[in-house]
Amino acid sequence: MFLVLFLRPVITQDQRFHLFADSRILFGIPNAMDVVTNVFFAAAGILGLRQVPRLRTAPTRWSWFWLFLSVLLVAPGSAYYHWDPDDQSLIWDRLPMSTGFMALYVILLAEYVDHRFQRALLPALLTGAASILIWVMTTDLRFYFWIQFSSFLTIPLILTLFRSRYSHRSGFAVCLFCYGLAKWSEVRDQEIFMATRELFSGHSLKHFLAALGLFALWWMVKVRRELFPLSLEGPTKDAP
Repeated sequence: MFLVLFLRPVITQDQRFHLFADSRILFGIPNAMDVVTNVFFAAAGILGLRQVPRLRTAPTRWSWFWLFLSVLLVAPGSAYYHWDPDDQSLIWDRLPMSTGFMALYVILLAEYVDHRFQRALLPALLTGAASILIWVMTTDLRFYFWIQFSSFLTIPLILTLFRSRYSHRSGFAVCLFCYGLAKWSEVRDQEIFMATRELFSGHSLKHFLAALGLFALWWMVKVRRELFPLSLEGPTKDAP
């Protein structure tokens, strides 16, 4: 996937990306709906961080911490971007998103494939942040796109081919499904805005759907239980 993407020409930021369907000003807030719907990310991040102390014996505790912290930071970063959309403000939206993607990927690898993947958390976070730095320095988005889409395209394979040490694994599938719907609604921004008679746009719906998937992860962490003890050979070795 890396080679296929990097054999393509340089991908730069399309300036039409900043033109959202719903540009209404409410109570002095520009692009108000796209700004205020980021409260869903803040709520998901706070709820998730409150569950992290419960994971004190889990190898992936710090990965979950960085995932939910990144989700929390998406809220102000995305709100700032939508307040005044341009390439500069977009940096603060994408930076926590990139670290969140990488933290989630480490969680999947550590809980499904081998718990020793948790050791890759710091390099993974730095790789996610580096994808934004490379874009800022070179205007090339290929590395960022690889970070985002390669992880989510391979997550279904991990969920299918390996078993987790924990119950309620459907939380990951719900998160992935909501993310797919969120990307679809983002592409249909104008169409959804017109179909709802300008009640809300596809991008505002994207924020809600993406946050809904994150709420699913929070709930999964809250209610799940360990199914079998940690094995030095990886979680699938002792799976029933």
